[in-house]
Amino acid sequence: MQSFLRECLDSVLEQSFRDIEVIAVNDCSPDRCGEIVDEYAEADERVRALHLPENVGLGRARNAGMEMARGDYLFFLDSDDTLTPDSLQLIADRLAQTSDPDVLIFDYARTFWWGGETRNSLASVFRTEGPEVFTAKQRPEFLNLIMVVWNKVYRREFVEQRGFQFPPGYYEDTPWTFPVLMSAERMAALDHVVVHYRQRRQGNILRTVSRKHFDIFDQYQRVFTFLDSDPALASWRPWLFNKMIDHFIAILAKPNRVPNELRAEFFAMAHRHYRRYLPADYVRPEGETGIRHALIARGAYPVYQTLKVANQGRRKVRKTVRATRKKVAGKRMDRLYEAALKEPIDQNLAVYSAYWGRGYVCNPAALHAKAKEIAPHIKGVVVAKQEEVKKLPPGTDYVIPGTARYWEVMARAKYFFNNVNFEDRFVKRPGTVHVQTQHGTPLKHMGIHMLAHPVAAKGMNFKNLLQRSDRWDFCIASNRFSSEIWERAFPCSFAPLESGYPRNDIFYTATGEDVRRLRDELGIPEGKIAVLYAPTHRDYTTRFVPQLDVDRLAEALGDDYVVLMRGHHFYERASELRGSEASARIIDVTSHTSSEELQLAADVLLADYSSIMFDYANLDRPIVIYANDWDAYKAARGVYFDLMEEPPGHVARTQDELHDIFVSGAWKDGRSDTLRDAFRRKFCEYDDGMAAERVIRQIILGEPAENLPVVPLDERTPAPSPTAVRTGDAKEPVAGGVKAA
Repeated sequence: MQSFLRECLDSVLEQSFRDIEVIAVNDCSPDRCGEIVDEYAEADERVRALHLPENVGLGRARNAGMEMARGDYLFFLDSDDTLTPDSLQLIADRLAQTSDPDVLIFDYARTFWWGGETRNSLASVFRTEGPEVFTAKQRPEFLNLIMVVWNKVYRREFVEQRGFQFPPGYYEDTPWTFPVLMSAERMAALDHVVVHYRQRRQGNILRTVSRKHFDIFDQYQRVFTFLDSDPALASWRPWLFNKMIDHFIAILAKPNRVPNELRAEFFAMAHRHYRRYLPADYVRPEGETGIRHALIARGAYPVYQTLKVANQGRRKVRKTVRATRKKVAGKRMDRLYEAALKEPIDQNLAVYSAYWGRGYVCNPAALHAKAKEIAPHIKGVVVAKQEEVKKLPPGTDYVIPGTARYWEVMARAKYFFNNVNFEDRFVKRPGTVHVQTQHGTPLKHMGIHMLAHPVAAKGMNFKNLLQRSDRWDFCIASNRFSSEIWERAFPCSFAPLESGYPRNDIFYTATGEDVRRLRDELGIPEGKIAVLYAPTHRDYTTRFVPQLDVDRLAEALGDDYVVLMRGHHFYERASELRGSEASARIIDVTSHTSSEELQLAADVLLADYSSIMFDYANLDRPIVIYANDWDAYKAARGVYFDLMEEPPGHVARTQDELHDIFVSGAWKDGRSDTLRDAFRRKFCEYDDGMAAERVIRQIILGEPAENLPVVPLDERTPAPSPTAVRTGDAKEPVAGGVKAA
């Protein structure tokens, strides 16, 4: 839940109505939820963090929070849901208008992972005629709303007087909501969407196949026990009985609840509850619902299954016809691949792929190199297009995409490391491990967040994107900021791997001699200040459009500088880039394989919105941002934070401003250092020079993550700058708290 918790808390704390107490209960969460609630509690006196010593489940966690509550009303909000703006003020106003009822019911809307929003389908009940303050018997239509705890607020004194508590187990809202509504003497309603109920693509506990769904029987037993304890509630029995049987049927109807081998047992339990709680003179509902009730009454599971299969059969015929047409129209999977998929998985075979076969680059390359060193029993194969083969390190085994050997390796490998995604036809076999290495810290929107930006999405098939992402077992992050975004942008079931980026290890292992050698290889004249200009691509254009006049920049910088021009790989050797090659002050390094080597050779980075800024910050060298089209870029693609408010260095919005930053020397002043330090602490959190080893040891060698803890930022020493190398002040780099070799 860590990826949604901040949004949840912000939605509460930023309300216009501020007279609230927020009790944030950390139910022994395995992620960083505990750290987050502590952070909020320290920053806002209205927040109190409660850390439970062991995981007790949602119901008992709510009870623990209630014990601390001192407010007039109780409001339970799940950590992945949010409040709409000003909703607490509307609730407070409505409570005052209706003279402090026991319960106030309000509306909600489902918000979906792809960005859609749908108001409760029964919202019309809020507009039905009836008294403003009522009991459940006076306005029973409100009991047809979803039986959850979070679409209501409860007068705390009423709850404590009646002794209401949440039970353990699944469906804990059931034995709370029915008794509360049936016994409340004064209820009111608010016709307003207060809660945005997040519909997660994966991760919903109630959509998990488990025996725990049998908890529903204990929960209804608790409700009927409450009903029987008060003769005044006896009239509710037929209505509640219908609700219970409908609930059982609904659970059985969903394929992602009760395990197949336990469905007959679940049906038998439903039958026993039917017999146990059957009201006198009960009249079954009509139609298909009545038939299902009758089958449960008789305990006729075989007949129930036959009826279900018959209905499924009709749907299956229609589905088969559609699937057959699609199969005929589409491509058939290669027969060689199908045959190879039947062969045993090679437990010592790993595949490394970057940017759809662009060779030996980025995180997959760093992982391949480290695996050769510390896991030599693993045979590593790199995916490389034909034109990239000549750039591979000597002795590197490789496969060319689409070839027979490629499909054989893809079918039989145990481990897969990729910084994008494999093609749709790739089959993720059980027992294999797929690590999504990513290729940068996200400033721009990614994954399903691009649904709101069709220009940037360019017709992307999001269903296919998510099916590809469903194959991930792990997703690498270099900081907490990224971890939370990956979980939300790709709502799949992978585990975060907070290891740091393997490609950035070199920033803590390269020596002064490496820096000197790289500058010589690139042709950087001795004593020159090298400015690495690395712009990203623009989603609002279809080709490379220069944002900066590089020749004019080089002229303004003068003879003491040289500009390393690094075009985005989408454009490769675009003619607009080659136009400046004749200048002695400009070196085109677009075709240079390693971005990391270019960064090591540079004295200062000139970036726009490229993720290279997050990597380069590890070197603790000056960064300047050229943001001439920030507003257009932000509108076309969407961003996760305002770079203008949290830059890694000085920001120029025009070319003249950019010239002034360099000519005046501001690019390396104290303000630049201060901005960079804050940026590094947020975004270079896990990059300590040991990321590749951390991943290989955890994923391939099966060692626990705590065996190689991340070294604090202040204890790391990055590779020396070119100036330090030139003046002889270079310090040995320190990776993982020890001197690098």
